[in-house]
Parts: sequence; structure tokens; C-alpha cells
Amino acid sequence: MKELRYEDLQYTYKEKRRICSGRAGKSKMYVCGPTVYNFIHIGNARPMIVFDTVRRYFEYKGYDVNYVSNFTDVDDKIIKKAIEEGVDAETISKRYIAECKERHGRHEY
Repeated sequence: MKELRYEDLQYTYKEKRRICSGRAGKSKMYVCGPTVYNFIHIGNARPMIVFDTVRRYFEYKGYDVNYVSNFTDVDDKIIKKAIEEGVDAETISKRYIAECKERHGRHEY
């Protein structure tokens, strides 16, 4: 299997660096997911799309990818929304996590 290098992903980057997980043919990705204080919008959907594309590229190159993404469920925006609605932050987080999963049709987050 070809060694995957950083310049394979970003052609304008000057310094060449190996992307190495320590295990041949394996790649691990941890990606911060959306902050769930309201419906998904382009600002928090963009990273989901970009890193899903990177994951798919690694898989295309033959890597076994362990892809993990989270929801940011504690944040000032969530607390503000909870105060506005008169509920706790957990209620807001759970509501918009469920909405995100429903809209994207995936329960892998």
C-alpha cells in the first residue's frame, strides 16, 4: 500500500509530513461535530461534509478508517437558548441532536 502523505491531501502545503497512525493501513480520525443549539446550518454542516470526504478518500486509498465524530452539547449558545426557552441545556442538546440525525438519516454520530 502506498504511504499516504499530507501533500496528497493539500497540494499547496510546502512542508511534507507523513500521516501516520502507527499501524500500517489504519487511519484514525476524531472530528468535532456540530454545536447543537438550533437546526443544522451551512456553518456547522461544512465540517461534517469536508471530513466525511477526507474519510472517503482514505478508504479509496485502501485505508481502514476509524472515524469518530461528536456533538458539542455544552456551549454558551446552548445555555443561552435554554434560558430563552425556559428549559435546561440537556433538553436543547437532545432535541437538536435528534433533529440532526433525522435530517441526515444517519445514526452513526
